[in-house]
Amino acid sequence: MSDRELTEAFDRVKQDMRTFCRSVSEIGYNGVTLDDVPHLADHEFYEATVRKRIILYRRYFKELFQVIREEGLNIYLTMDILTFTPALERRLGNSEKNQREFMKSLLEGFFTDFPEVAGVVFRIGESDGVDIKEQFRSKLVLKSPAMVNRTLKAVLPVFEKHKRRCIFRTWTVGAHSVGDLIWHEPTLEKTVAGIDSPAFVLSMKYGESDFFRYLSLNRNFFVTDIPTIVELQSRREYEGCGEFPSFIGGDYEQLAIELRDAPNVIGISVWCQTGGWTPFRRLAFIDDSAIWTEINTFVTLRLFKHGEMVEEALTHLPNVDNRPALIELLRLSEEVITELLYLPDFAKQRFYFRRVRIPPLIGVYWHHIFVAHSLKKMLSHVVDDGEVSIRSARAAMAKIKRMRTLALICHLPEEDIEYMEYTLGIVALAREYFFRPFDDEMKARLEKAKKKYKKRYPKGSRYRYTVKLDFKPFKLNRRYLGFFKAHLLRKKSAYRFIDKIIGLRLLSLVYFALKRTRPKMVPKIARKSAMGLDAIFK
Repeated sequence: MSDRELTEAFDRVKQDMRTFCRSVSEIGYNGVTLDDVPHLADHEFYEATVRKRIILYRRYFKELFQVIREEGLNIYLTMDILTFTPALERRLGNSEKNQREFMKSLLEGFFTDFPEVAGVVFRIGESDGVDIKEQFRSKLVLKSPAMVNRTLKAVLPVFEKHKRRCIFRTWTVGAHSVGDLIWHEPTLEKTVAGIDSPAFVLSMKYGESDFFRYLSLNRNFFVTDIPTIVELQSRREYEGCGEFPSFIGGDYEQLAIELRDAPNVIGISVWCQTGGWTPFRRLAFIDDSAIWTEINTFVTLRLFKHGEMVEEALTHLPNVDNRPALIELLRLSEEVITELLYLPDFAKQRFYFRRVRIPPLIGVYWHHIFVAHSLKKMLSHVVDDGEVSIRSARAAMAKIKRMRTLALICHLPEEDIEYMEYTLGIVALAREYFFRPFDDEMKARLEKAKKKYKKRYPKGSRYRYTVKLDFKPFKLNRRYLGFFKAHLLRKKSAYRFIDKIIGLRLLSLVYFALKRTRPKMVPKIARKSAMGLDAIFK
């Protein structure tokens, strides 16, 4: 890209940033979070080529920061602990002390160079995905509550000196002994023990897992008096990423009411633009097509900041042609998502595996729909009445037809509801495969539905789920599945003796031994997306 092309591209980014910031500021938000500190904080330990890139980023981001401040918003930058370049990794090695000293030095210089930045958001429980090939790559270096505690105590004086906020995310994906920080009270207590700083704020997801439905409120909100913010998501990464309506009003209304009893909650953080490894790219408050995410983002703020109920919040939504029709449309979208995208009989159950709260969404993973004999076999162990689930799916499909009519009445994109109907129609058909005897006719129906879907939404089109069919018999004996459910899954968060001995220790050794001898044992999507399955067994 030439210098002229780069300048023109950045000018478009800057204009989009102004449009976005003005929009969210008018709604009532007071800050934005951008990625990330390592790409802006120069340091002598970096390669010369990296430092040259950082100089370029700093120049452009200074202009973006000016735009954000002009629109009346605070600026926060994210930071993984720790992000390396090859030279930095060689310099620091595995020394915890060296890594802490580097962080202090990096933050000291960053805060001096960027006085307009209000704070930094730390992430210690998830790193860059396995598919990231950049020179900058983050890795999990803090593996225990004690290590996290030492690091926080080391860097907090830097935040206090510069009067910045240290926002510490408790989000983890199960890796290492700190991997249950998101939901396990003792781990949180050990992690923040002895920390008393005016600069320190905790940031927690509302449930014990990622941004899913059917999750009760995370009890960790009530075990500490440290100021805390609630992480919420309006661009639902597991529910279409805003490509079709997935209203969150009912869930968030209940959460907002329950959190009134948590006196340490000082605010919310709402993901409206990023999240998930998906091809979906609608940009809220920038693209005209991002209306569903924008409605979620608006309502979320009204529920938590103003203490309103859903219908009251929607009365403040501007530019609505037919408010009763919109309310019905959004209510139906919630019902369709909870009854069809999720499988209620499974989602209502609570399961833990090692340090992870098992997600309540099964068969759909970001932009993938899985219809496989392994799922069919597993679901027979956790769903009592498959016919009820099939009837529920059909009822939900009928609600989508009503949603298409309501979208036309409201002058909202009816084609998004059509896309929802095509996509979730495959999920509804999969219910029949999962809970009825298999025959060639069922196989033919699913293959025909997949072919029709691909023709309607071909590869390379703006949005499309990937449908993965696998009718090959899953050879694991039902008896072994029963053993796994009885002894390695648990329904309560507390660890049992068998979890500590087998689940957390022996199973980890067995997994990595099998992976070395049988690398294809782990499905490709579990190896190649996000952090990979390995993280759960570390």
